[in-house]
Amino acid sequence: MFGNIRIFLYVCPCYNLMKKLLFLCLAVTSLSSAQYGRRDANRIGISAGINQIDFFTNDFQLRPASGWNIGLSLRGNWYNNFDMVYGIQFSENNFYTETISGGDVKMKLSSAQIFLTPSYKIIEDHLSIEFGPLIQINGKLTYENEQESEVVSGTDLTIKDFSNVANVSIYPVVGITGGFKQVRLQITYQYGINNLFAKSDSGGKANAGILGGNLIFYF
Repeated sequence: MFGNIRIFLYVCPCYNLMKKLLFLCLAVTSLSSAQYGRRDANRIGISAGINQIDFFTNDFQLRPASGWNIGLSLRGNWYNNFDMVYGIQFSENNFYTETISGGDVKMKLSSAQIFLTPSYKIIEDHLSIEFGPLIQINGKLTYENEQESEVVSGTDLTIKDFSNVANVSIYPVVGITGGFKQVRLQITYQYGINNLFAKSDSGGKANAGILGGNLIFYF
């Protein structure tokens, strides 16, 4: 898994941009820490978990499968009962595409997500809800090479042509985070507002919905 992550980091055209954004997050958090003194409200979170992607579409036959997430986030006081959570997450989303031969082709979408979400504290250090925008930088869909000539059901596109997806996706995200000060479980749902397959020339439309679960360790 970590080998795939390293490969993705080097091939992603926005890697340098994401590094700059991450350094900016760290700088802002340092300033926030100085501002809040000893309130101990600014923490770094390392997360890992699973996801499942599904699609809202009438044009393709797509079936969800499980994927994984890893990420780095920064949580700090913002205003009254609100925290601000910002960071970056790397994901692999998996799903199956039906072909005219009757078989399914498993496809993998590697992505990097940059998010900025206000968090309302229901119970201090134990339970909160998050909501806000998320930008996802998409890699190209991957699949087994011997399946690239399979034709996608409902289209005249091969799997190779179908693998061209939008470079950037916009997701509103909502989630709930609960647990203890150092370890929390987070459940999120993301809905993609743009057509993921806009570049495939299929004329079809599919908006992604992603359900995710992460375990976050705070330091």
